[in-house]
Amino acid sequence: MNRLTFLFAVACSTSLALANDAGEFSNDQIAFFESKIRPLLVEHCYECHAAGSKILQGGLRVDHRAGLLKGGDSGAAVVPKQAAKGLLIKALRHEDVKMPPKGKLPDSVIKDFETWIAMGAPDPRAADDRPVRTIDLEEGRKHWAFQPVTDPKPPAVGDAKWPLVPLDRFVLARLDAKGLKPVADADRFTWLRRVSLDLTGLPPTPAEITAFVSDQSPQAFETVVDRLLNSRAYGERWARHWLDLTGYADMMGTSNNVFAEHSWRYRDYLIATYQKDKPFDRFVREQIAGDLMPAETTEERAENIVGTGFLMVGDVEIVEPDKAKLEADHIDTQVIKIGTSFLGMTLGCVRCHDHKFDPITIPEYYGIAGMLRSSPSTHKIPFGVWSILNSTELPETPEQLVTRQKLEADHAAKLTGMKTEREKLEGEKNAVAKELAQLEQATTSATSGNSNEATKDVAADQARKDSLKKRRDELTGQIQRLGPLIQHAEFFQSKVPKAFAMRDGDHPADMPIYIRGNPYAPAAVVPRGTIQVASWDKFPAIPAGQSGRLQLADWIADKRNPLTPRVAVNRVWQKLFGEGIVRSVDYFGTRGELPSHPELLDHLATRFVQVGWSQKKLIRELVLSRTYRLSSANDVDAVQVDPDNRLLWRTNRQRLEAEAIRDSLLAVSGELIGSDGGPGLVLEERENCGDLVQQGVNPPNYNHRKPRPQQEFQRSIYLPVMRTNTINLDRIRNQFDFVNPAQIAGQRSQTVVPTQALFVMNNDLFRKRAKALADRLLKETPQADARLERLWLQALNRPVSDEERVIAKSVLADLDAAISEPNAEVKEALKWHELCHSLLASNEFIFRI
Repeated sequence: MNRLTFLFAVACSTSLALANDAGEFSNDQIAFFESKIRPLLVEHCYECHAAGSKILQGGLRVDHRAGLLKGGDSGAAVVPKQAAKGLLIKALRHEDVKMPPKGKLPDSVIKDFETWIAMGAPDPRAADDRPVRTIDLEEGRKHWAFQPVTDPKPPAVGDAKWPLVPLDRFVLARLDAKGLKPVADADRFTWLRRVSLDLTGLPPTPAEITAFVSDQSPQAFETVVDRLLNSRAYGERWARHWLDLTGYADMMGTSNNVFAEHSWRYRDYLIATYQKDKPFDRFVREQIAGDLMPAETTEERAENIVGTGFLMVGDVEIVEPDKAKLEADHIDTQVIKIGTSFLGMTLGCVRCHDHKFDPITIPEYYGIAGMLRSSPSTHKIPFGVWSILNSTELPETPEQLVTRQKLEADHAAKLTGMKTEREKLEGEKNAVAKELAQLEQATTSATSGNSNEATKDVAADQARKDSLKKRRDELTGQIQRLGPLIQHAEFFQSKVPKAFAMRDGDHPADMPIYIRGNPYAPAAVVPRGTIQVASWDKFPAIPAGQSGRLQLADWIADKRNPLTPRVAVNRVWQKLFGEGIVRSVDYFGTRGELPSHPELLDHLATRFVQVGWSQKKLIRELVLSRTYRLSSANDVDAVQVDPDNRLLWRTNRQRLEAEAIRDSLLAVSGELIGSDGGPGLVLEERENCGDLVQQGVNPPNYNHRKPRPQQEFQRSIYLPVMRTNTINLDRIRNQFDFVNPAQIAGQRSQTVVPTQALFVMNNDLFRKRAKALADRLLKETPQADARLERLWLQALNRPVSDEERVIAKSVLADLDAAISEPNAEVKEALKWHELCHSLLASNEFIFRI
């Protein structure tokens, strides 16, 4: 069957006989329709429910009487003389389905529709054969992205010595065709800084610079690349790229700062995945259906489960009281995430209607959604209307179990100690209270006498009472402080490892279409499946009792899928070259950008699959290419022909992301410390946690009031990602285009706004790092000229030029005159602090060129 119509009329449709002919109605009745009804149908309904509309919503046509009587997916819109039986009046009243969706019509207008139906729905419009929009799969597959990936041979080029790897021939051939030449190669200092930042998010050290510049062997570039790819920093850098596609945060949603205690496991999973170079097809399968995959070891089983956090860590409106809507909305975010991240397709709009531009239908959306609905992700908890993400206990090795049991034993001992201390304090407080009561009684008796002895006893008693009252207050304060600490320890006493993870529900099943995405307006049930236009065969049968996620994962990760390898290599290319071969990196549909080098894209996609879906091998080939080695210098002639550099005659300059700027600052100041991962939220500090009860009005919450001391110096990927209240340590994210964690994006914006310059000038992040760098230089390099050399190499990763040396000395002299500080040592430090700050705030530091 080559054509799949958008008119998905289902069994719910009525079989009413169309007996009333227009000729049976009076002129007055027809006039009523023409004046009161037709204009409103045209104005409010034809856009979605008439021939010629881009999308025929719900299979309903209202541009002729037969269409109204027949109805659409949910049944008859109009039953003549029985307004209550048709769906039109219910929709106009905004019962369940709300029409028109932009706002309810006035009651007087709804009354006119009721009057019209009571007349028998007079309507002179005859049914016609005007076409409605349909999907032609064969026509749809002509779009380049849906065609099978080919393996084009590298073309012949004019300068056979210029290419270093096959991809260079595709680039040079396009330049040859336009009569352009690539600019010269970047110098070694520039290339080393570029590749270090691109692969690890960190600049090279002076020692690494010296080693590379002095290495004149043919393998010098390969040696650098292999060192970078084998570092943990590579995993940290590229894991953060993927997190932009997940909606990752350490909080559940945007309401009440409810903490997502286990999110960090998915982040650490990504770092390990990139570091060990897990094949991308395996990576895909684990993130969609890892819990359903076989595992050879306990560690692999745990890793597979954690991988499904991809579908869990996005923004979830857990305070939504309408649980059906919560489920439908969360499923929608999962479908969107799958479509965008792996397939480069926009699927969110298909929740309500067939795609307006691409050959993707509502049944296909709900075919994927049915798999996710068969794997529930949230559950209601005993806190008002709140829900929470599902978590799964992770399997443990014997060694991990022993470690965990020791942690729990230590924690239990600490908890017991606090409780014992509280009992001791309460016992002492009770004794103090008893003695105070006795003194009160003695004082009363003593004051009844008039002797000097009685007066002395009252005075002695009062002094003792004052001492006891002071001790009572001290004990009360200590007991009050222990209470929240005990509550905190009791809440977090379990150390069982858990992850937010997918798992199949008890009753996996196909899902109905929701009319306009409304879970309270179900229509036909559709089989679970996927997008036909990108398929090469029938979707495999889903075993009984399974959700179908494993089959979906296999379909996406299949080498025959025309989208997955292209989207994957394009994402990698964009991170290294600034723009994708397809610039709309998240959308390969008909309204997206065309590839600038289609043969190159397919060449890379084919190579990617051939080398075992290895991202490291792909990246290695790209950064060792001649194309990557080009400088970012301008060329007047090339700019006239190709102002956007789509032909790659030079390297695009790129501003570093917020995380890379912060991490680079810490690296050059010598303050960066390593991390093995673990929770970003500091839940072990009572000050950060609120509402730590097992049942109540609101669930527990988190505010990052007290960070761990080391967090100031760890890489940004390990800092908590908040959905609302940002943390002081990472405010740079807000200034430099961090992806809102309620959204997903494969490519970040690069805005230029005045607040960025003010942040760089005044924020403690830059000022502290400049001071640390200057103090280090003053301590380690006593001679001023050598100190300048070291500063430029440390901060900008290249030697200082003669002109810059003169300017720097002039700046230091001006600062010497401007700073009124009698202590010469302190004055020297202040001068170098300012000079260091100027370099760290420069474009050359914040950009990679």
